Amino acid sequence: MSSTHLTLNLVEGSVSFSFSPAAARELQAEIDILMQSLKAIATNQPPGKNKANPQASMEYQHTQEVFLEIFCNPNIWPTPFAAKVLVTIRDANIRLTTEAELTRMIEDIHQYLEQNS
Repeated sequence: MSSTHLTLNLVEGSVSFSFSPAAARELQAEIDILMQSLKAIATNQPPGKNKANPQASMEYQHTQEVFLEIFCNPNIWPTPFAAKVLVTIRDANIRLTTEAELTRMIEDIHQYLEQNS
């Protein structure tokens, strides 16, 4: 299984880590499901009503050379463009937990897959 580095641009700064194209496609599929949930919330909100039907949170985990966890609760974001995800990356020596903009993460994964597929 070949591995290259995925760079995720965060709210402040970026992080690069070993990640395979197959894992990136799996993460992309999970994000596609999250986007459907976010769109359902944004389009199904009736006028005068504050809450749409609750959607399930995205909890993606990948364990290889590093542990990667992506979490997003779609119910707290008004649109997919406003959504942020909680990113945790760790290995035996370091742990990083921070936020990233969902739309930027989608672009980063798309760019990575274009370069590595």
